[in-house]
Amino acid sequence: MILDLDIGNTLSKWRLKDADSSEIRSRGAVWTREEWKPGSDIPDLDVVEAVRISSVAREAVLEQTVELLHSRVRGVHVARSTPEALGVVNGYEEPHRLGVDRWMGVLAGYQLAGGCCAVDCGSAITVDFVLPGGRHLGGYIIPGLRLMKESLKLGTRNVAIDPDSEAEELLLPGQRTVEAVNHGIYMAAVSAINRIYSEVCDREGVALPMLLTGGDARVVSRGMQSPHAVWPDMVYGGLEACFPLTAAERGGRMSGAPRVPQPAGLEKIRAGLAFSMLL
Repeated sequence: MILDLDIGNTLSKWRLKDADSSEIRSRGAVWTREEWKPGSDIPDLDVVEAVRISSVAREAVLEQTVELLHSRVRGVHVARSTPEALGVVNGYEEPHRLGVDRWMGVLAGYQLAGGCCAVDCGSAITVDFVLPGGRHLGGYIIPGLRLMKESLKLGTRNVAIDPDSEAEELLLPGQRTVEAVNHGIYMAAVSAINRIYSEVCDREGVALPMLLTGGDARVVSRGMQSPHAVWPDMVYGGLEACFPLTAAERGGRMSGAPRVPQPAGLEKIRAGLAFSMLL
């Protein structure tokens, strides 16, 4: 079995993958913290032969996790942000400072689409661009939905956005405080992503497919004006591409990869951007 770990600032997500069939056997998530307990927090390591890790937690958390795993597992692979990988050139002036989850998303998106806009809707919302040919432009970071709620001193309890809500409903003025908060932060998030996407495509002269991942991807996707796909395992896809351990992975297949969305034409993107600038 292969254990994939995506250690975030808030949640640490894991999945167990069959090394022979490449099938996902189980998955889960726990709160990121100092000490992990195999068998309760993550699967029993007796069945694991290799681990792949993407971590944006404090270095001490990663070091302790790797130390624990090395004592139990034969192969431990830790992803790092590098100047270049898999045909993509990192757009950061200091490549190691790019969050490794963003780097994994960019690499997965490039392997799938040959250029894309990768949006991760987590504690923060990150928007990264990689052009056909592999030039990563860098990206944008804006507060995530929950972080925006916390900034209003309302916390997150009882103000969660229903991921099945219709975008039209979420864009209407709220008639209760809970609705006003939810609709306001939703409008802020989707408006920012839509504008960022249009501005960059216009400036670079290319229409890119958009791929969304992260805990709030489903609800954010409802407000996207451009064709897009939700890929919950996009970070795991980057791990698979960087450390292919199964026959399917070595053949370039990433688990759960969606069909690449056909982007709108560049002229349509530019027309929409021009209209929005008039408002």
